[in-house]
Amino acid sequence: MKKRLMILGVTMVALCGWTAEGWLTDFEAAKKKAAAENRKILVDFSGSDWCGWCIKLDKEVFQKKEWKQYATTNLVQVLVDFPRDKSGQSDALKKQNDALGKKYKVRGFPSVLLLDAEGKELARTGYQRGGPLNYIEHVKELLKQAE
Repeated sequence: MKKRLMILGVTMVALCGWTAEGWLTDFEAAKKKAAAENRKILVDFSGSDWCGWCIKLDKEVFQKKEWKQYATTNLVQVLVDFPRDKSGQSDALKKQNDALGKKYKVRGFPSVLLLDAEGKELARTGYQRGGPLNYIEHVKELLKQAE
């Protein structure tokens, strides 16, 4: 039963382009949402099941209540994941993620990009110590510098 529910959940994510906690996986849908809501896009290039710093960033920042509150009202979040176990990803998602990695010249993980609604890179960062409040201030400063 648990396996069936897990498969159903993965299927729904693939069909809807959403991951847990409000992260999109469909980059084009994220650009449309960002334009409609006048928000910037935060893209997390991650190796979610093998990259220690990616896991740490997710656990220490992205899963915290303070970050979720900030991101929900200020950003459109996109997860571009490169897991070792790609069985939960559609061929289209793998193709999109590979293309985005090449387009934005991602060389390491985690790479966190801030983009405008058209996909133009505004800033680039990665893991930062200090938890969610520090990361929120870091993102705000990067966006301010990009103006």
